[in-house]
Amino acid sequence: MTTNQAADAAGGHIGILLFDGVEELDFAGPWEVLSWWTRGFPEDGYTCSTFSHDGAAVTCSKGLSVTPHHARDDLPPMAVLLHPGGDTRALGADAAHLAWLRETRETVPLLTSVCTGSVVYARAGLLEGRPATTYWGALDGLAEIDPSIEVRREDRWVDDGDMVTAAGVSAGIDMALHLVARLAGEERARQVRRGIQYDPEPPV
Repeated sequence: MTTNQAADAAGGHIGILLFDGVEELDFAGPWEVLSWWTRGFPEDGYTCSTFSHDGAAVTCSKGLSVTPHHARDDLPPMAVLLHPGGDTRALGADAAHLAWLRETRETVPLLTSVCTGSVVYARAGLLEGRPATTYWGALDGLAEIDPSIEVRREDRWVDDGDMVTAAGVSAGIDMALHLVARLAGEERARQVRRGIQYDPEPPV
């Protein structure tokens, strides 16, 4: 994994984007980690919520319907944006969404992604000349979008200071625990990992 941390603000809001076609575990894994942390340790100064463009319910990749906490326009100012993946083809072709990401880059200190969320960042021009990763099946596509990206094919997550990208689906849990360690310290991350009883030993 790569770590090249920028200075982190002490506290703030973490916004997790939801959209039609979002991969369920891409957001639910980080949500479990980050909400367990922010609700269990409010003294750390962070809060976390989900949002969609208009606040309406979204239909996820495998049919789950989820209602976000906020619309984009009533979301508290973010310290961290988490952009999941899934079926991101519409977002990657949505000029308004890509423009919003570029604007968000100017005001939000830390942008993160899971899975093909990084593909959308690449289409917005936010990964130019930077190391990044994505879902294994999209690694070649990431390089094709922007050949200047240093594609990290073997990393679960890549921390490049103000941009953190994660590989596919379950890798979002690892990335979120890294965020806890980065924002609140390794001991806090260990407490959260124990709290959610995350100690993977794959059966195959």
